Amino acid sequence: MNILIKSATIIDSKSEFHNSTQDLLIENGVITKIAQTIENPKNYQEITLDNLHISQGWFDSGVSFGEPGWEERETIANGLKTAALSGFTTVALNANSSPVIDSNANITFIKSKSFNNAVNLLPIGALTVSSKGEDLAELYDMSSAGAVAFYDYKKPISNPNLMKIALQYAGNFGGLIFSYPQENRIAGKGVVHEHIASTRLGLKGIPALAEEMQIARDLFLLEYTGGKLHIPTISTKNSVALIREAKKKKLDVTCSVAIHNLYFTDETLSDFNTHFKVLPPLRTQTDADALIEGVKDGTIDMVTSDHNPLNIELKKIEFDYADYGTIGLESAFGALQNLFTTKKTIDILTKGKSRFGLESSVIGEGNTANLTLFNPDKKAAFTTNDMISKSKNAIFENEVLKGSVYGIIANNQVVLKS
Repeated sequence: MNILIKSATIIDSKSEFHNSTQDLLIENGVITKIAQTIENPKNYQEITLDNLHISQGWFDSGVSFGEPGWEERETIANGLKTAALSGFTTVALNANSSPVIDSNANITFIKSKSFNNAVNLLPIGALTVSSKGEDLAELYDMSSAGAVAFYDYKKPISNPNLMKIALQYAGNFGGLIFSYPQENRIAGKGVVHEHIASTRLGLKGIPALAEEMQIARDLFLLEYTGGKLHIPTISTKNSVALIREAKKKKLDVTCSVAIHNLYFTDETLSDFNTHFKVLPPLRTQTDADALIEGVKDGTIDMVTSDHNPLNIELKKIEFDYADYGTIGLESAFGALQNLFTTKKTIDILTKGKSRFGLESSVIGEGNTANLTLFNPDKKAAFTTNDMISKSKNAIFENEVLKGSVYGIIANNQVVLKS
């Protein structure tokens, strides 16, 4: 792959070319020259796009596809295409397929389906067998096959001793344990945040306490056992405070938040639109403000799209019975830009790699080209036409978002929107 990128504004705080507009020559997947003007005597493919900006390739710490088992929701191939055209060069894939990804063979299958793709796919193995929360899965075997972490997607580990053993065992080989933050006995049959809006709508609520109790428990276990803990998709003000305090104690803990929990609140639920039925539920404005502050001060380590495609019959039913989840890769950049500056948005989208053992790909001569191409200024409503996913359950549908993505250059390949 030999390409000449013309007049691109580089957004990379680790690069000497940060905030400057340059031409970039890429030969065989390596950036060989960066200068204000580069000639093209070898007639390489040129990329010239309106208001072109580039950054290091973006990373999402938790996406779901469907394959194997639920290919009607999303295939790995189309999921990776969606990621690429949404600006992501690396995604970590949750284990919530059918069968659940809980063995060496399953991890090997996932990696084979993504072989030689422009997007790096990092498989997350299930923490327990079939994600039933009863017996630990083959953690070391999955790690040997390429699993980067272990997580029963959206399923809390109710047995504290099992979580203790998981942290101790995985600590022997540096394994990263995810623990979904919800105490199910407190959450009960709730479907939205327990607050004024849930009472007004007549829907059963999930108290913030359900999340905070589980986080407090897991942080005590982490302090006792050591190990590496990641708490995915937190959603409350007190959760941020608990994790901030744990980090002051130097515990090896990280956390993430879903973009929609930064953006929307429970007040959005007025018309029972099931696109807004997500887990954890949309909380209050006070919670959203605390989460945004947590992102800004670094307490929250990464922001995820929490991309979860679902077929229409799981969503187009009564709110109580609809499944939780939304697609989010396609809308991630534009939604974040409505909340943060472009510089901060890019920082958010390129953070978190080190937690999964990935190196940053600084934009500089001699470095591998791992790039996202985008226009940070274009504003438009996010519609079905913008959805690349097979499923269309989008919480951001019809929302006016800021910024558009052209595509990526990664793994010696170019993927651009036509």
